[in-house]
Amino acid sequence: MPELTHRRRMLVLAICCMSLLIVSLDNTVLNVALPSLRQDLHASVSGMQWTIDAYTLVLASLLMLAGSTADRLGRRRVFQAGLIVFTLGSLLCSLAPSLPWLVAFRMVQAVGGSMLNPVAMSIITNTFTEPRERARAIGVWGGVVGLSMAAGPVVGGLLVEAVDWRAIFWINVPIGLLALFLTMRYVPHSRAPHPRRPDPVGQLLVILLLGSLTYAIIEAPESGWGSPLIMSCTALAVLSLVGLIGYERRRTEPLIELRFFRSAPFSGATVIAVSAFAALGGFLFVNTLYLQDVRGLSALHAGLYMLPMAAMTLVFAPLSGRLVGARGPRLPLLLAGTGMVVSGVLFAGFEAEGSTPLLFTGYVLFGIGFGLVNAPITNTAVSGMPRAQAGVAAAVASTSRQVGQSLGVAVIGAVLASGGAAAAASEGFAEASRPAWWVITGCGVAVLLVGALTSGRWARETARRAARQLEGDPAPADGAPTGSRQGG
Repeated sequence: MPELTHRRRMLVLAICCMSLLIVSLDNTVLNVALPSLRQDLHASVSGMQWTIDAYTLVLASLLMLAGSTADRLGRRRVFQAGLIVFTLGSLLCSLAPSLPWLVAFRMVQAVGGSMLNPVAMSIITNTFTEPRERARAIGVWGGVVGLSMAAGPVVGGLLVEAVDWRAIFWINVPIGLLALFLTMRYVPHSRAPHPRRPDPVGQLLVILLLGSLTYAIIEAPESGWGSPLIMSCTALAVLSLVGLIGYERRRTEPLIELRFFRSAPFSGATVIAVSAFAALGGFLFVNTLYLQDVRGLSALHAGLYMLPMAAMTLVFAPLSGRLVGARGPRLPLLLAGTGMVVSGVLFAGFEAEGSTPLLFTGYVLFGIGFGLVNAPITNTAVSGMPRAQAGVAAAVASTSRQVGQSLGVAVIGAVLASGGAAAAASEGFAEASRPAWWVITGCGVAVLLVGALTSGRWARETARRAARQLEGDPAPADGAPTGSRQGG
């Protein structure tokens, strides 16, 4: 990528953030619309889960493929294709005549979304080459997540009340078209000099792993954990994971570079991303149902209730980027884990739902925690890696986020569905959701402990060793090894 002026770099960052906005806004808007969608399309709890997880699963499965395709065909070209497909998918979602069609069109959206975020992050990491400037750019990137959380519930509530749930997909169309126009004019061409070859077997194993695992979790409450179908899906997930690890270790140009995981900060960033976004997915899912089904709030008022959480994310995400740039990822990770744990305990142990002040306190603490966690995830994943490896590392981090959100919605939905009639009844929902809140608290504990373990001196040394090994390997500029090597 050619050297750009400061103004041009800021414009490229803004365009990339627009793609993140529509992808992130889509899920926050959809969460608020779930009760309206359930009533209109006669969806069950598992049906609502699939409207979210069909999107996040396809997104997670294709992120690595999209990143390598962008390296091969050109990042701007793939980014433009993603904007077109995502915008078209959004339009189709607004026209869906039934739940199965909506789930199918959500998958079309996800195919487009998979070409946006990892490619945009690769563009950012190659545009902002100075570490402190890159950390701040990633902080802005994380702030867009906060913006989507702040705007999503309110915009979604307004659209649902003014029109219906279908209108929530319309907002992606003008933003997507504007981002497409600006990309064509201002984002420079770039590609890897020696892109990796496709890895169809690895790609298939990733799809089988994520799909079978999520299906088993979502459908288990209805089918039974010991049913042949669920047991078969679980076995398929385990076999896919074992096969993926074994196959990728032997490939010279793997879909997933397993040697990245020799870096403790990179491995920690992956676990933290899964845990934090599982907590977010579960948090949004259970709160949407509680506020509208139990408290009887409208979609708009439910969105306004969740503004304290969204506002804190909006404020603390860029602050986290500056903290990472100035002091490293350790402090933001510790504060993030603490905020998420305390928030979860308020709901799980002190029944914050029954007290509006406690409810808002829990929202504020979770928003602070989630706002602080996003920048150190990305920065830790790409820091220490050779510059040419940054896009691949960032794609793994992005995949981990989507996997986490899929699992969070699947697990929390399964916990609520296991509550049966109690979860469906207003008076029994708070008690039935208690285990769900403990799961969310556990995710916060994982962020805290793994963050502390993988951000110290020992962890940084493992990152330096991993980087030296990667740089010493005869690999092309995108980080894929070209010669034979020992399995990682």
